Amino acid sequence: MGAEPTSAGEALPRGARLAVDVGAVRVGLAASDPDGLIATPVETVPRDAAPGIAGPSDVARIAAVADERSAAVVYVGLPRSMSGAEGSASALVRTYCVALAHAVAPVPVRLVDERLSTVTAHQALHASGRAGRRHRAVVDQAAAVVILQAALDAEKASGRRAGELVGPAQARDDA
Repeated sequence: MGAEPTSAGEALPRGARLAVDVGAVRVGLAASDPDGLIATPVETVPRDAAPGIAGPSDVARIAAVADERSAAVVYVGLPRSMSGAEGSASALVRTYCVALAHAVAPVPVRLVDERLSTVTAHQALHASGRAGRRHRAVVDQAAAVVILQAALDAEKASGRRAGELVGPAQARDDA
């Protein structure tokens, strides 16, 4: 699972894609169908500030969802400024991704640009008629949907997995 095409014209392997929007308090999850056509919200997982022996429970939950859905890849939103620069939030997400990559291995974890995903999610929730005070419960899922749909669109346009590979699958997946 997670292998990239080896020659021009070869399609990406089938398999659900999972997207993760990492926040300070919550983590939003979204998933695609096995053909990578459309992103849908999955759940919001509370962040675990006190990791257990096996690691944080939020990372364990994401790993369980990846396994349940037989995910071919996990995309994680990387926060960047509008100029494209990375700040402290990006460093925290990169650290989180290392733990996540170990938890879901051999499924590859890839960082994708998430600029404006939360803004877009809030706009979509508002347009759907959901009151602003009720956004908090689902905005992370909606942001994960935005992140995943952008990654799916990038896959279709390029024929390759989107983003930057993180963690243990790097040597195999980026070859």
